[in-house]
Amino acid sequence: MVSTTFDVLNPATGQSIRTLPCHTPEQVAEDVARARRAQRAWAALTVEARGKKLERVAEAIGRRTDAIARLVSEENGKVHVEALLHDVGPTLLVMNYFIEHAPRILARESIRLAIAKHRKSHLAYVPKGVVGVITPWNFPFFMPGSDVSMALLAGNAVVLKPSEITPLSALILKECYDEAGIDPDLFRVVTGLGETGAALIDAGVDHVVFTGSVPTGRRVGVACAERMIPYTLELGGKAPAVVLDDADLDRTAGAILWGGFANAGQVCASVERVYATGHVYDELVRRVTDQAAKLQVGPPNGDGVVDIGAMTWPEQRDIVEALVADAREKGGRVTTGGERVANGDGTFYRPTVIADCNHDMRVMKEEVFGPVVPFMRVQDEAEAIRLANESHLGLGAYVFTKDRERGMRVAEQLEVGSVMVNDVLTHAGSPEMPWGGIRQSGLGVVRSERGLRELCHARHVNVDRVRPLERDPFWFPYGQRQTKLTRRFVRSIYDGAASRLVRKLLT
Repeated sequence: MVSTTFDVLNPATGQSIRTLPCHTPEQVAEDVARARRAQRAWAALTVEARGKKLERVAEAIGRRTDAIARLVSEENGKVHVEALLHDVGPTLLVMNYFIEHAPRILARESIRLAIAKHRKSHLAYVPKGVVGVITPWNFPFFMPGSDVSMALLAGNAVVLKPSEITPLSALILKECYDEAGIDPDLFRVVTGLGETGAALIDAGVDHVVFTGSVPTGRRVGVACAERMIPYTLELGGKAPAVVLDDADLDRTAGAILWGGFANAGQVCASVERVYATGHVYDELVRRVTDQAAKLQVGPPNGDGVVDIGAMTWPEQRDIVEALVADAREKGGRVTTGGERVANGDGTFYRPTVIADCNHDMRVMKEEVFGPVVPFMRVQDEAEAIRLANESHLGLGAYVFTKDRERGMRVAEQLEVGSVMVNDVLTHAGSPEMPWGGIRQSGLGVVRSERGLRELCHARHVNVDRVRPLERDPFWFPYGQRQTKLTRRFVRSIYDGAASRLVRKLLT
């Protein structure tokens, strides 16, 4: 039986917050049609004019900052400070950055022609039409907040399908757009389960931006490919932290602690495995263990007492427990955590550190997406790089060393989409940094200049510089004279001195 409604639960209490409808395929198709009609007038505006209108949206979000953060905490389970730091704040940063820079990024781009000097070319970045955005539950305001604003600045309309686990943050985002006077048909929100997301693709959108798990991302990719719809996939991560023997252990321990346990570890850029050389391994494990044991776990609130809130999805906590159990069975040493926190029906789990891990353990190979950091001892830099690259995922990675040049050298050998040296997490939400993976971590990038341009068609336009001839010498009808001229021209491309002259002209 197809569900017609679903409940949004508070993961800290297990109680229902609100019941929402499941949009039918017919309703989704109507929303896409309405968005398409609204997009025509929106696309006719200049990028600067779109930015002016989105400034009012940013102001509306700013006025509701605390209310949005409370709602994010309620439906997602993260603590209030993280709702501000990870959801509301980065959304405003992305919006303000692209409002300022989109006119430059989307300006006409000249192409230097090598041969046809009598003509000139440029790329025009034009809207694709209606962008379908499908977002996950771990950053329920930031993910739609950034994707929607960028797609609109590019001149598109948007139909958003948020996760059924955390849809309320998307709905309050929609309220901010409506409050700012944006055409309500230009940005639509459809709620529901997986069937609603599938209906969005079936409805004929012109681009899909999906953020979520690898299995669902595969299905989205197949569905888009069958319909010849371009798409962007930002999928799972298994970020390694390579800790070299000259690392600053104070900063490294603090970075791993925050990088592994922020948002209860439910971040695609989380520190998911640590490779530390024998020189620093024991001390690093001790420091992270001691600090993790002091973190306070409990219901999120606004007073800053609690460090880690509830895990958002009960099934994800089950996955975490299974991975920890497997590590224990295979010799992993849990130095802190490794258990649930009893607190009513809330989905709480203690921050967990596992020492003496190896690649026979699932926790070192599978995405954890929870508050667990496994450590493995390595002999040297080369072994750390080799093990870090033994993964089907390739989203982000981290390197810790006091030697900047060494850090850059190691970073460039890690087979991922993005690497930070002596820092964690912030690259995943920075507006100017491209965020995307290789292997099974996705296709394309979000944010950055590249991400904004991916939401446009790059239309090539070629025009004449001077008044053209009535007839091009290579046009029909063909004749002997034309054949001789063509032969001489082709030979000049590869033949001796003439070839060198042609290559010089082409530079």
